[in-house]
Amino acid sequence: MTRPDFKSLIRWLDATVVSVAIAVVIGGITRLTESGLSITEWKPVSGVLPPLSEVDWVSAYAKFQEIPQAQTLHAGISMAAFKVLYWWEWLHRLLARGVGLVIAVPFFWFWAKGQIPASLTLRLASLPVLVAAQGALGWYMVSSGLVERTNVSQYRLVAHLGLALVILVIALWTSASLRVAMRGTEEQVSTSFNLTRWALVADGFAIWTFVVILSGGFVAGLRAGKSFNTFPLMAGQVVPPGYGQLDGFLKDAFENPASAQFHHRVLAIVTVFVAVGLWLWVSTADAPARVVRAQRNVALIAAAQVCLGIATLLLVVPVTVAALHQLVAVVLLGATVLAAHAARRAAREARQSGPRIERDRVPLNCAPQIGAPPADVRPCSPP
Repeated sequence: MTRPDFKSLIRWLDATVVSVAIAVVIGGITRLTESGLSITEWKPVSGVLPPLSEVDWVSAYAKFQEIPQAQTLHAGISMAAFKVLYWWEWLHRLLARGVGLVIAVPFFWFWAKGQIPASLTLRLASLPVLVAAQGALGWYMVSSGLVERTNVSQYRLVAHLGLALVILVIALWTSASLRVAMRGTEEQVSTSFNLTRWALVADGFAIWTFVVILSGGFVAGLRAGKSFNTFPLMAGQVVPPGYGQLDGFLKDAFENPASAQFHHRVLAIVTVFVAVGLWLWVSTADAPARVVRAQRNVALIAAAQVCLGIATLLLVVPVTVAALHQLVAVVLLGATVLAAHAARRAAREARQSGPRIERDRVPLNCAPQIGAPPADVRPCSPP
């Protein structure tokens, strides 16, 4: 039987993953540099062109001066400094448009050519829909900081980040599945390790990692990383002063900078310990090598990510280190997704291979079927 050729689809999906990751990091830099509100209009088509004359720059500068952030955080900003902010936001919007093209154009091409498997049509069709929604959500986020606030809504920022990660996960998971399909046959897995249970654990840890990254989005949205720049204590305490000062747990968790940072710290530390613990579990169990490797990657990346997070905090959020922290967060999420995919694949192959039969020894609680076995010992299963 001829194996299916999904190389073109895989390259498209991999390009989607990379382009989304780059856009997420550049978006993070716009947040770190307080550049996100420098462009006060949403022009999906004509906005591709930046100001081309001094008159255009003066107009953009004047519009920026009208918003609360320009009158407070950027009070007295020069034209030269404004241009730096503008270029970061313009680059982010340009990349976002690029992501849309990377996703939409190949999808409609493959769809028109009938190269998309029927089982994946709805899933892949969701990508151009989601990326269009992401553009609208991005403007919805920016608009929250143009009238009364001096920054964007942290809720909208986290929603914007979360949707980008959803797009990335869909593309990455599908790419991994197509790679498996191209191999043509399933591998035989012989193990006593409960791979079905492990697949559920791997799925859960990937979801957990997604939630931890979103908690970091609240830290960024509240500018919480620029306070309590010590570790492991916060202002000399385990629980920082000001924690829980807002009425209601949810309001405090998502709107109090001290609480947001404390929760992100705790979640991140739990994440790295669980990641290492899971690696040790599969390493000492009778798990397939690829499952062990996938979880090892998760553990090592999680450890590096925590170190970067601590460095970002102690150095008071320098742009370079903070952007690297965000990039590694995306890489960590990707690693957990691939680990979950490897676990599901191994569990499926184990079910198809059937239970392992140990031929070289007879279990203590059974007897060979030579004559009638004693009443208290069950017969052994035939080899």
